Amino acid sequence: MAEWLEHSVQVEVAAPMELVWSLWSDLEQMPKWMKWIDSVKISPDDPDISLWKLSTGGLEFKWKSKILKVVPNQIIQWESVDGLPNQGAIRFYDRHAGSIVKMTISYAIPGFLGKLMDNLFLGKVVESTIQADLERFKEYALNIKAD
Repeated sequence: MAEWLEHSVQVEVAAPMELVWSLWSDLEQMPKWMKWIDSVKISPDDPDISLWKLSTGGLEFKWKSKILKVVPNQIIQWESVDGLPNQGAIRFYDRHAGSIVKMTISYAIPGFLGKLMDNLFLGKVVESTIQADLERFKEYALNIKAD
């Protein structure tokens, strides 16, 4: 039985919502700011399906994701349909000084091992990594805004 672990992080970006949305919703650009993501390819047969490849510490994982819900400038929700079990959402909040981007991700690992690893170190590693990814996205968006 798999245990689902969930993590949420967010960042505030001093850029207009339309810019933040357009940058994030271009999934194939994600390796520019997501450290562990090697590649994202949109399926030519179905734009709601994407093929992901993650590498870290000599380990490589692949999965196929399906976009479940898109509300422009508000949310992109997905789940894996093959490979590494994961699901989540990116939420966007418009603020007068910019935009807030909140990422929630869940992933499944074997039950007893999952809780042990999450309590010991995995949760902190995952949260600090995706927080750093969001900080890199913020810098990426601010550089695009400045051009």
